[in-house]
Amino acid sequence: MSESQQLWDDVDDYFTTLLAPEDEALTAALRDSDAAGLPHINVAPNQGKLLQLLAEIQGARRILEIGTLGGYSTIWLGRALPQDGRLISFEYDARHAEVARRNLARAGLDRISEVRVGPALESLPKLADERPEPFDLVFIDADKVNNPHYVEWALKLTRPGSLIVVDNVVRGGGVTDAGSADPSVRGTRSALELIAEHPKLSGTAVQTVGSKGYDGFALARVLP
Repeated sequence: MSESQQLWDDVDDYFTTLLAPEDEALTAALRDSDAAGLPHINVAPNQGKLLQLLAEIQGARRILEIGTLGGYSTIWLGRALPQDGRLISFEYDARHAEVARRNLARAGLDRISEVRVGPALESLPKLADERPEPFDLVFIDADKVNNPHYVEWALKLTRPGSLIVVDNVVRGGGVTDAGSADPSVRGTRSALELIAEHPKLSGTAVQTVGSKGYDGFALARVLP
């Protein structure tokens, strides 16, 4: 581990201990995800707390998450919802979804949350066909190749004032390479360009360092 990474880890540990301490449900969600062999790509605790705060600031009643993994970020988001709120999360892998459902049930969020299995680009049109109420917040944290398509669907399923969050947009700095052959970089750049150019979106992106390494996220508000 580099000296810089150790420092980033130490700062994240301090922030998390002070401002975003984990409880048994969150700790167990990570433990069970690890035991099931899920990849270690969940958000950091302080990032999870940020998602919760964003949802609370929004006064969110309906949240859409694209990319569930083991449900760790889903728990943070779900805790921002009122008792009659609703959270729908899409997960490609059925095994991951089962782990997430157990974690959400342990956290007492199974009544207001639903994990749907399958490719998100197949699940999103089906969701749209249900003519759901607009979502107040959309968190995009799935395969990066399809980020621009996820942003487009988020626009269709939200309302003016809704918030769209796209995770992992720095790609180790690769996002600056206009000639990159990396599909994840290309997808991320296309999503950022869509946010920049779309008349109904106002957004920005922020670089971060921490226990998850060098990364960042984009934040966009849906305009009238």
